Amino acid sequence: MGQALNVTLPICLLIALGAVLRWRRMIDAAFIATASKLVFTLSMPVLIFFNVLTIHADTINVALLIYLALATIASLVLTWLWGCWRATPANRATFIQGAFRGNGAVLGLAFATGMYGRHGVSLGALMIAVLIPLYNGLSVVVLTLYSGQRVSVLHLVGKVLGNPLIIGVIAALVWRLTGLGMPRWAASTGDTLGHLTLPLALLCIGGSLSLAELRNSGRETIEATLLKIVIIPLLLTLGGWLCGFRHAELGTLFLYFAAPSATAGFVMAKTMGGNGELAASIIAFTTLGAMVTVSIGLAILTLLPI
Repeated sequence: MGQALNVTLPICLLIALGAVLRWRRMIDAAFIATASKLVFTLSMPVLIFFNVLTIHADTINVALLIYLALATIASLVLTWLWGCWRATPANRATFIQGAFRGNGAVLGLAFATGMYGRHGVSLGALMIAVLIPLYNGLSVVVLTLYSGQRVSVLHLVGKVLGNPLIIGVIAALVWRLTGLGMPRWAASTGDTLGHLTLPLALLCIGGSLSLAELRNSGRETIEATLLKIVIIPLLLTLGGWLCGFRHAELGTLFLYFAAPSATAGFVMAKTMGGNGELAASIIAFTTLGAMVTVSIGLAILTLLPI
């Protein structure tokens, strides 16, 4: 349990610090918006770029990435069926998105980094390249079906390819194909800039949390939370173990599946006619709850001979 707490406690404390700073008015909504944009458009793409550069081609497990993609689609099917059974029609799309779409780009990567160091960052960067197109594409499909809006496929593809995190992955792959070396000064600068990512992103998550959203929770929030941070990680991690994944690969799969609901889901729900209050409530509950469930899950994984 000690090793698990060493991973989750620093993340939890940074999130709590963000909440305290917001409460003390040392940071505000404008700072959070600007800092989040800085992380998303600059420091995180740089972090991903330099870590993808360091991955040895013979260590890339394509089967792991295929399983991740199929498992993500399976989680959507599960949450969709659950939503059709339990969620009200007006809230169904928001419920589904909140329960299946995880914050892998920030918290999944933070957990993996804390647990597995640079190897966790490299694995996480590849997983982000798989998850971002899936999360964005599938979320748009769900919200579109229930909102009655129409979305161009070309527009969706353009948004995915224009995502700064995807650009970071593609740029790194292209650089590797050229065979060019990276100057030491450039690598050092990128490493320094990349280190901004997780602390700043976690402070922003903490500053964005609202106690009012916790008080406004209802049955749909609780069920979406249980799906996102308990049921889905348990089932999909078990599936990964049955498929033969072990050690850091299995652990990173768990950490990405167990990541709380993505904050981007709130913006997308509001934009496409979903229930913004429900989306915010799910994000708040899963973010706090994941600190507990991830700690327990990591403790179990480190005790078992896998």
